[in-house]
Amino acid sequence: MSDTYVPLISSGIAGPLGVVHLPRLWQKVSLEDQGKLASSYPGVGTGFDAMTLAALGLEEQAVRDYIRQNKPTYPQFEAWVKKNGKSLNREAIEKHNAAVRGYNHDDETRRGILGACDMVDDASVPKDAVNLNNLEDWYEFHQQVLK
Repeated sequence: MSDTYVPLISSGIAGPLGVVHLPRLWQKVSLEDQGKLASSYPGVGTGFDAMTLAALGLEEQAVRDYIRQNKPTYPQFEAWVKKNGKSLNREAIEKHNAAVRGYNHDDETRRGILGACDMVDDASVPKDAVNLNNLEDWYEFHQQVLK
């Protein structure tokens, strides 16, 4: 079994604060800090990670530092986010959640994910990035752990 892990918390999942993708961001940064994040994943990337940090008014380095220094559980991380986020009102959270849930990958990215999963790109497959990313995570997990 691998010493690194594919993050399997979906971007569509929210914790008690109600912010989708935040639990996944916590998991990825926590795994990266421990040297346990699968190499094909960034601790903080330019997509949903950057969107989430910007929406909450959090600095990437401050998040990394907090996780590195405290190794928080998810509820502890959310408590820190509540204290340090600059835009945590219901409207900002709902706007962010809608942006994540409504984001679609470009055609090339979608075809690449579906091709790796041996799926035909037709009307039955998901078009949104959250579900396509889930498929990609599950594929990577299979390749790295189960195959």
